[in-house]
Amino acid sequence: MPAAAPRIPRRVLEALVQLDDRTVPIAETYRRVADVAERHGYTRPSYQRIRVLVHRARRARLGPSTTTVLLEVMAFSRPADALIDHAIGIPLPSRRSR
Repeated sequence: MPAAAPRIPRRVLEALVQLDDRTVPIAETYRRVADVAERHGYTRPSYQRIRVLVHRARRARLGPSTTTVLLEVMAFSRPADALIDHAIGIPLPSRRSR
């Protein structure tokens, strides 16, 4: 029985972001990431954890939602111009990453 990895090393997380491709199933991304982990001598992460991290990484790449930007403008944590920038497609950094 394989050992379970309680934490995923930064090198493996960085590989996950680089290897993720929306045109292939998450299972394939998992296989690629698990191979990277093994090559570096780490325990293979669980499929479930990689699946969650892939979804999180994909959401982060999309940036904040329009609702989020609107609420942040209303709460004065973003300038009013941010809503206009978001509406015309200028990428905004997510406030969660700060």
